[in-house]
Amino acid sequence: MSWRTARARVLPPVAGRVWAAAVLALAALLGGCASTTPPGAAAAAKPAPVETFSLVSESEFEQQSPTLGVRLEIDAPGELKTLLDRHLDLVRLGTLAGDDIDDTEWARLIDASPAQVRELLQTEGYFSPVVRIERTPGRGSNERDLVRLSVVPGKRARISRVTIEAEGDLERAATAGDGYGAGVLAALRKDWELPAGAEFRNDSWSSAKSSALSKMRSAGYAAAVWAGTGAAVDVEKNEVRLFLVIDSGPLFRLGQIQIEGLVAQDAETVRNLAYARNGVPVTETLLLDFQERLQKSGLFETVAVTLDPDPEQAAAAPVVARVRETPLQSYTFGVGVSANTGPRFSVAQQLRRPFGLPLSSSLKIEVGQKRQAWDGEISTRPDERLYRNLLGAAVERLRSDNDAVLSQRVRIGRTQDTQRIERLAFVEWERSSRRTDAGERSDAVAVSLNFHGGWRDLDSVVLPTSGETLSAQVGVGRSHGTDALTGTFARTYGRLTVYRPLGQTLYAQARLEAGRVFLEPGMVVPESLRWRAGGDESVRGYSYRSLGPVIDGAVGSGETILTGSIEIARPILVSMPSLWGAVFVDGGNAATSFAQLEPVYGYGFGVRWRSPVGPLRIDLAWPEKSSQPRLHFSIGIAF
Repeated sequence: MSWRTARARVLPPVAGRVWAAAVLALAALLGGCASTTPPGAAAAAKPAPVETFSLVSESEFEQQSPTLGVRLEIDAPGELKTLLDRHLDLVRLGTLAGDDIDDTEWARLIDASPAQVRELLQTEGYFSPVVRIERTPGRGSNERDLVRLSVVPGKRARISRVTIEAEGDLERAATAGDGYGAGVLAALRKDWELPAGAEFRNDSWSSAKSSALSKMRSAGYAAAVWAGTGAAVDVEKNEVRLFLVIDSGPLFRLGQIQIEGLVAQDAETVRNLAYARNGVPVTETLLLDFQERLQKSGLFETVAVTLDPDPEQAAAAPVVARVRETPLQSYTFGVGVSANTGPRFSVAQQLRRPFGLPLSSSLKIEVGQKRQAWDGEISTRPDERLYRNLLGAAVERLRSDNDAVLSQRVRIGRTQDTQRIERLAFVEWERSSRRTDAGERSDAVAVSLNFHGGWRDLDSVVLPTSGETLSAQVGVGRSHGTDALTGTFARTYGRLTVYRPLGQTLYAQARLEAGRVFLEPGMVVPESLRWRAGGDESVRGYSYRSLGPVIDGAVGSGETILTGSIEIARPILVSMPSLWGAVFVDGGNAATSFAQLEPVYGYGFGVRWRSPVGPLRIDLAWPEKSSQPRLHFSIGIAF
């Protein structure tokens, strides 16, 4: 069995930096050695044109002067022919030196070519190629010799075994049974990108080493380096064994958080947003999540979070947060239009330190064709567990096809927003007043204790193509209303959305929504605690809030809702990857009970523009048993 072993930089391309320097030097020397011009006449000698080539391919030769160069034919598979054209000395030196190369040097280059071809092919994983080269003299004085190079690469070698070992803190932690260290080492071996059975290429080998090292550093071993790597080739079996030893260096653990750029905001708020205790491993995820929370807080215009990679301070590594604060007061104006509520105008005010206290407040006013609303909230800054206390109030008037609902609410609660999970627990007082076009009026008032939770696992929060989101709500309260009994009620609601890629160009999205209010006969609850279906985010093909139980000839809100949707989308043009087309089917309804719920369906197609701020949609949908389509769209601009 014949084994050949390569070092860490296994199989480097022959035409690397050293060859490049040698080529230039050799070209200059050959220009003097091959010349018959006396030294004193060098200044008078006419320099060769830059565009003259002494070595050309067969196709190029036919287009140039027949007095130039040696003709070269390379017979090799496409990607290998490109490699040889780019790095083979027979090509490169001939191109650079031209007619200054004498016949002796041509013979040397031709004789050396088979060995160099084999070295170059090894970088692509071919260790047993068949290389033939022959030189045929030209027929006349004006016809150059023909050099034919034939390459049969054979099969590309495959990886037979991969051995990865560790030194430093990682090895000691894994040996001692430390869960974190053992997990990092196991992940390093599991996620290795060039496993047994894969084809060997030098580029893939280098890429796999770089990727593994990057993952080690992002796992908290910021000073990790390869202590040694090697690739052993069994030529007879056409196999490669990989050996790697990584020196992890120390595990960097969180020490002091240093903050730069604060003016009006509190350092405690910044440190709380790190959401990490001292001594935990400083991973890339920790740094990125910390940076994202600072950005989402609305307190800072620019944020950069970095780790000081000094191994001497690894036990308590400093993390530096550089920030530039957002103005303490700002206003945002917006205009928009949607099929649900029509055109709208809004203005929002943000106060980032009202009354000079570490608080945040927001106030938004929206005036639209079908919806008018005022919404205000004031909250504390996140504590070390990212919890905030809040006090909010809202007034809303919402117009539907045959009624208008005026609602007021006040809530006090506590909320937490982490990378994947959102929690909100609150007590709320709410009142609603409904007036139908027939002149009927009904009022309802409720006091309730509620919990809202959200979970997300998405590849992108703004433009997801893979992952899931789940929203769940539960509440219990007491209500009374016009001509209704006073009593206790309970409410549950859930909404699941799933995103999945289907191959390279198709993407699927599915949604399921269900909710129910539990109350005794003769009781009522405010309108916002019940449901109607129809509209952009419900059942397309039907107008906004047009689906629900019909009471006294008018559509009202139901105590139950069940809707679903399936959508398939893909980019329309390769040149415009952000422009997508979609087809969809929606179904569902709202009713007084699930037993009385009769689902209706809508189907259609649409266009999506995946803008940097989120997808903008235009859909044309047909309702069940109708040939009259409805246009659904959602477009908004903030300035």
